[in-house]
Amino acid sequence: MASLGGALAALAGLILAPPSARAEAPTLEPAEVRLEITAPRPGEVVRNRVTMAAVRGRAFSGSGERVDFDVMVVIDISHSTRYPSGIDVDGDGEVGMNPKQELVLPGAYPEDMVCSDAEDTILAAEVLAARQLLGILDSERTRVGIISFSGEVDPESGERLSAQQRDAVVRVPLTRDFARIEAALVEILEQGPGGATNFAAAIQLSVVELAGLSGARSEPRRGSRKVVAFLTDGVPTFPFGKASESDPEDVEAAIAAARLARKAGIEVNGFALGQGALGAPLALSELCRISRGRFTPVRNPGDIVALLQGISFAGIEDVIVTNLDSGEISYDVELAPDGSFLAFIPVREGSNRVEVAALGDDGGEQRLRFELEFEKSGLTARELEIELERVKRRNRYLMRLIEKERIEAFRERQRRRVRVGVDGSGADGAEGSEQGAE
Repeated sequence: MASLGGALAALAGLILAPPSARAEAPTLEPAEVRLEITAPRPGEVVRNRVTMAAVRGRAFSGSGERVDFDVMVVIDISHSTRYPSGIDVDGDGEVGMNPKQELVLPGAYPEDMVCSDAEDTILAAEVLAARQLLGILDSERTRVGIISFSGEVDPESGERLSAQQRDAVVRVPLTRDFARIEAALVEILEQGPGGATNFAAAIQLSVVELAGLSGARSEPRRGSRKVVAFLTDGVPTFPFGKASESDPEDVEAAIAAARLARKAGIEVNGFALGQGALGAPLALSELCRISRGRFTPVRNPGDIVALLQGISFAGIEDVIVTNLDSGEISYDVELAPDGSFLAFIPVREGSNRVEVAALGDDGGEQRLRFELEFEKSGLTARELEIELERVKRRNRYLMRLIEKERIEAFRERQRRRVRVGVDGSGADGAEGSEQGAE
């Protein structure tokens, strides 16, 4: 088998397309943020029993006209993912714990048990996170694939069992058939954890699939934004040395693979789950930085279930809606990874001037204003109230988990704008755009 360096060089030579515009764009200035309101349409009257109106739309940050996404979810299935996630993943009312770290009666649990509920492990949380992510993605705009990675270990030497072994496997190539993804996730959970951790193999295989290189099982698609969601609870321990420790060569191999991802226009968003990954986050944070993705520390591994839903493929970090006539600002917005959003704003009967503001993940901002006609009618309101409460609960939870300084500053700027009296004229009016009739 060729050396890893030779394999990486060969893989780099296979990249046929030039780097994407986003990968080569200068980073000094924030990218353009674009906004589109899809509902209500111009001239449409919103009717409801309560004085709340739903606003739907899309936001996107970055150059070009990309609106479709290819997403590879990469799941760590190494031996350490058998430990507790810290949440009740299976919803049976009990949170799995490690008997070795708790005060329990001798003999109450098997000696080799590290999680009292096999369905509350870190691996189970990773799988549930991926399943819930599928539930908020639009299969018309987004293809999803699944890769799992670990690394079989020779029990005597502690090194790789074979130089030819595959430490990363495509479970499902990029597809719009989310039922296939669901089935693969069930198989991953049934297989269970095992082996070491080979970051490089997982990133290299992601590049092959997303870029449509030789040997890929996924059909290449031009013009899509290509994203990796990389979930791991550890640090790279393969392909070099022993599985029990991370060698500098393992880190360099992972970083070299990230450079290939950047050349192919692929961003890697890494989620470091628990202290195993956070104790030495250099490799994961570096491969995210190099590929211009985002590194997210997840101190409690079970929080990945919520945090993965907060990932942004469209480069949008926050969306807020303001009723300029009443001065009321709504943060009750459900923002999907592809930039689609559902917002709720207090309104009054008649015409309401509404402003939607979006914050890009690089600090870029955009505002769009439109007239919303509202009529209080006898139509049912219960469904809207239930949906609004669901969005509020989700956002409260996410805000507790994420690094939110930039979002807080963005929202404070909007509060100041309202306090000083934003209107559609003068300098403030130039910041946004008016939605014209179609």
